[in-house]
Amino acid sequence: MAASTYPELDQMLEDMHAQNELYKTSIFWAEAASRIKTALCSQGVERFRSLPDALGFFVPTYGSPGNSLTAEQSRSIVECLEKGWPGAKKSHLTLRQFLSGEMAALADYRVLLAADAKDRTPHIHGFSESMVGQPIEQFEFDGRRFSRSSLNYLLGLALLKKHLDAEEPRVVLEIGGGFGTLGEILAGAGISNLRYIDVDIPPLSFVAHYYLSEVLGSGNMTPYSQTRAQSSIEITALAPASVLCPWQIEKLQGQVDLFVNFISFQEMEPPIVRNYLQHVSRLGTRWVLLRNLREGKQLRQSGGWAGVDEPIFGDDYIAMLPGYELVDRTVLPFGYRTVDHFHSELLLLQRKS
Repeated sequence: MAASTYPELDQMLEDMHAQNELYKTSIFWAEAASRIKTALCSQGVERFRSLPDALGFFVPTYGSPGNSLTAEQSRSIVECLEKGWPGAKKSHLTLRQFLSGEMAALADYRVLLAADAKDRTPHIHGFSESMVGQPIEQFEFDGRRFSRSSLNYLLGLALLKKHLDAEEPRVVLEIGGGFGTLGEILAGAGISNLRYIDVDIPPLSFVAHYYLSEVLGSGNMTPYSQTRAQSSIEITALAPASVLCPWQIEKLQGQVDLFVNFISFQEMEPPIVRNYLQHVSRLGTRWVLLRNLREGKQLRQSGGWAGVDEPIFGDDYIAMLPGYELVDRTVLPFGYRTVDHFHSELLLLQRKS
């Protein structure tokens, strides 16, 4: 990749090239990461949530492109209805709410309202998402803003809270945290002495650091420049939020209460995931919350890049965590079933005593 206008991003990418293959971009992400970096440098990280390449990979949407319809297709469908039935105003409104993703977002929000135990931490019932990154899609319910990313995590946390009792997850480690949504949610969740650590490949690690610095304040963030040369990274020495690059997980020392991976292990090859989970276990993690495709990601086609060479199935994650027992496993209501019958399921595991 050519040099960018972001020196810290360039440093991350340069450092990554010297690492073990387990810590470089996966087959699925190699081309995507290059495209995202180019888009960030040409259009600015300040508007990353409206960049097409970001929307296609780490900024999920309920509407286009997340609903598998292009913006052009959606416009054409709306125009067809309005031209054929110009007076059917309620029909027009219904179709627009469906195509925009508002109906699907409202369905997730209803599950959240019904499932969340408000008397226990993490307190998520007051969350409202920031507008940092110039999002093209947010929905407002009861005066609070939500995206598909935030509702995905909020539903996962609602599931976790069913089993936590009075336990409080103060140290949370995430691999593949997208642009940092989980850190934003947890920062306002009433957890005392919270430390949120996101481990991700550049340029996503760079974007997450930007987002969380804007949302939480740079004084509450540990920058990559501070940890880059450290031979050992003590969790207790980190700020309330930190973003690390993948190879730094080997240097991480301390105890983790909760590990989270949402919709990114499925985009990696099995040796990469197995290595990460070995470190999750090494850190004495008590709870593991995963959301990934039960059937695994699609196979890469000959000459293509959007896919994996060897998919990971739902049961594989459980097998990779022999020191843990399965506590809960669900697709509905906390996960998602696609129109072509793939299942984005949640797995909750607890460390064996």
